[in-house]
Amino acid sequence: MTLLFLNLGGGEIILILLVVLIFFGAKKIPELARGLGQGMREFKKASQEIQDNINNDTKTIDTPQKENKKNNQNNVEDAKIVDE
Repeated sequence: MTLLFLNLGGGEIILILLVVLIFFGAKKIPELARGLGQGMREFKKASQEIQDNINNDTKTIDTPQKENKKNNQNNVEDAKIVDE
């Protein structure tokens, strides 16, 4: 995000804010900021839900593999007992 403002000076940023104020009006800016905040909150919530789903899915995938290894080891031990 800092890359966007890397080449802009203070005067240029003030000019942009002034144009936005004139274009949208003083009453509309808080509404726009509120909508932007809600959108960012929803995006963050959705990305967190996706991360949680991925973490839960990887845990469920890892669990059967560990159980299969344990069962395979038990089968090998059972086979050794039968051979003796």
